[in-house]
Amino acid sequence: MSSSKPEPPILFFLLLLFLLASLAASQEFTYKGFAAGGSNPNLTLNGITEVWPDGILRLTNETSRLLGHAFYPSPLRFRDVNGTAVSFSTEFVFTVVPEFPQLGGHGFAFVVAPDPRLPGSLPSQYLGLFSAADDGNATNHVFAVEFDTVQDFEFEDINGNHVGVDLNSLISNKSASAEPVNLKAGDTVAWIDYDGAARLLNVSIANGTSPSGVVNKPAKPLISFPVDLSGVLRDQMYVGFSASTGVLASSHYVRGWSFRLGGGAAPRLDVSSLPALPRAKNGGKNRTSLILAAAFSAFVALVVLAGAGAYGAYRYKNRDIIEPWELDYGPHRFKYAELRRATRGFRERELLGSGGFGKVYRGVLPGSGETVAVKRVNHESRQGLREFVAEIASIGRLRHRNLVQLQGWCRRRGDLLLVYDYMPNGSLDRHLFGGDHLKGSRLTWPLRRRILRDVASALLYLHEGWESVVLHRDVKASNVLLDADMSARLGDFGLAKLHERGANPSTTRVVGTLGYLAPELTRTGKATTAIDVFAFGALVLEVVAGRRPIEPRAPPEELVLAEWAWERYAAGEAEKVADARLGGEYDAAEVAAAVKVGLWCSHPSPAMRPSMREVARYLEGGEAGEVPEPPPPPPLPPACSGEVGFDDFVHSYPSSSFERAAAAGGGWDAGTQTSVATFPFSPLSMRSTHVSM
Repeated sequence: MSSSKPEPPILFFLLLLFLLASLAASQEFTYKGFAAGGSNPNLTLNGITEVWPDGILRLTNETSRLLGHAFYPSPLRFRDVNGTAVSFSTEFVFTVVPEFPQLGGHGFAFVVAPDPRLPGSLPSQYLGLFSAADDGNATNHVFAVEFDTVQDFEFEDINGNHVGVDLNSLISNKSASAEPVNLKAGDTVAWIDYDGAARLLNVSIANGTSPSGVVNKPAKPLISFPVDLSGVLRDQMYVGFSASTGVLASSHYVRGWSFRLGGGAAPRLDVSSLPALPRAKNGGKNRTSLILAAAFSAFVALVVLAGAGAYGAYRYKNRDIIEPWELDYGPHRFKYAELRRATRGFRERELLGSGGFGKVYRGVLPGSGETVAVKRVNHESRQGLREFVAEIASIGRLRHRNLVQLQGWCRRRGDLLLVYDYMPNGSLDRHLFGGDHLKGSRLTWPLRRRILRDVASALLYLHEGWESVVLHRDVKASNVLLDADMSARLGDFGLAKLHERGANPSTTRVVGTLGYLAPELTRTGKATTAIDVFAFGALVLEVVAGRRPIEPRAPPEELVLAEWAWERYAAGEAEKVADARLGGEYDAAEVAAAVKVGLWCSHPSPAMRPSMREVARYLEGGEAGEVPEPPPPPPLPPACSGEVGFDDFVHSYPSSSFERAAAAGGGWDAGTQTSVATFPFSPLSMRSTHVSM
C-alpha cells in the first residue's frame, strides 16, 4: 500500500502559503513625512490633495466645495481565512486650519475602503466619503473615523468639535466631543486601535503640541466602541485619509502616519521629528538677514512710491470693504473679480432671470469649474442690505439636503452678490406654468408627491431641526428648485426670520406673496411657524391641481384655489382637484390625502393648523384614511360695506424669487407681481388683505 505522506513539493507549497499568510496578517509601514523620493512608497492621491516638498501632506486647501483623498497604494488583507476582521492599529498627526477660525469647516477622516478613489463621493458635509445617493448603504463597505469641526444637523452631529465612528454612513454609530482638544486649534495626534479578537474599537486623541516633542497616548480612550467589523470590511481594503471643504473651508494637513495590521501597536511617532507647517518655521532667520531684507524693502518702497500713490487711490476706491458682520457668518466670501470672471462680466447671455431684487446669472467658478448661480442684488432695492444679511445669517449656516445651499457672498460698494448651488431643472413653477414644452410634462404624480415630501422635510428642519427656529416666510412654487435628480430644494431666504426656541415672536412687517400669506399676519403682524404651514398648504393644493393659489383668469367661483378645493372635497369629489394634465394616472387615495393636508394647512385659524412634523408624517403615509379630517372653515361673516384696510406696518415688495432663476435653460418668468391689494373676506380668508413679494 502506498504511503499517504504528502510529497515534498506539496509541503513546500503549504509552507509558502503559511509564510505569505503570516506576512499579510502582520504588515506595517511608517511615514515620517511624505517627501517624494524617500524610503516610503508613494501615496495614491485624488482630488486636490498634494505632497509638499518638505513632506507635508495637504488634503484640502481653502477652496470651497472640493475634496481630497490620500491612500496607501497597496491593498491590505483585513480579514482572515474565516472572514473575521483582523486587528489593526494606527497613529497619525494632523492639523486643521479653518478659513474662519471661530467657525471651523467640514471634517477630516481616517478611512478603510474597498476603492481608494471612493467613486461618487461628494465634498461638503459628505467629507469625500459618500454621496446623498449611497450614504447609509451596507454595500459601501466603508469604515471611517471622522474628526469634524462643524456641526451638521442632517447627520445628527453632537457639536462642532467631535470625533465619530462611521460605518457605511455619515450618521456616526458612536461619537464623542473632542474636548478638551480643540481640533481646529493646532496639531492633533490620533490613535485608532481595533482588537479583532475582542471586537473592540478604541479611538484616542491628544494635543500634538508638546515642549518635549513626545506625545503620549491617553490612558483612557475618547471612544471605546464594541463592534464587529467583519461585516463592514472586505478581504482586500485600502487605508488612508479623506477630507473635504464646503461653504466653510479648512485646510487639512497630515504630518506623519504609522500603521500596523495583524496585532500589536502601530510604530510610535516622534512628533518633534516630523515636518512642521510653514507657520512654525518663520523664526529661523538671523538678524543680519532681517536687516538686509528691511533695507532692500525700504529702497524698493522709495522707488515705487510715486506710482503707488495713484494706484493705491484706485484700489481704495474699488476695494472690497469687509463689514464686522461678514466675519460672524460662515459662508465663503468670494472676491468680486472671481465672480466677475465666473459670469463673464455679468454678460447678458449668462442672465438666468431678473426681479425686484436685481438679476441672477449663471457662472462657472474659475478654480473648481463648478457651475453656480450668482444673485446680484440691486443696491437700490427697497429690501437691500437687510435681506442680504438675512440670507447670509440664515441659510449660510443651514445644512439640509432639501435646502438650496448658499456657497458664499461678495460685497463691493453697491454690489451685493450671493452665490448658490446651480439647480439644473429650474423652479417648480416653471414646470407647472411654463411654456408648452414644460407644462406638466415631467411632473407625474409620484414626482409631485416626492416634491411635496421634500419641501415638508425642509420646513420641518427649519422649524424643529436647527439650533434656532427659522421662519422662511416666502414658501411658494417659484422658491422650490429642482436639482439634477428632480429632488426639491427650498430656496430664497431673503425674508427669513430667526428666533430662539420658546421666545415669543415679535411684531414685524407683513411680507409674503399673494395667495400664500396667512391671514392672521395682517391683524397681528406676528410671524410664527403657522405662517409657513399656511403657505405650504397653498403649495400642496397648487401642486395637486396644477394651478396657482389665486387665478384671476378663472371663473369667479374658482378664483381662490383653496375655496374651490374645499367645495370639491366637501362634495366627495377630491379627485376632481387633481391636475387634468395627469391624465388620470395617479393614486386616488394619495391625491385625497394630499388635498386633505393642503386644506388642513390652509385653515384661517393658526391654532387649527397642523405642525410640519404632522404634515411630514401624513405625506409620508399617503393613505387618505391616515390623515384626519380637516376642520371646516368658519362660516361666511355678514357682508362688509367696504374693503379691508391695511395697517401702517404692511410692507410691499416686488417678487423676491431669485432661486427660480437659478436654473439652467433660461425661461425665467417674473410671475404676477401684485403690490397692495384688498379682497372681500372669504370662508378660508384667502381673499383677505395680502401683500405680494
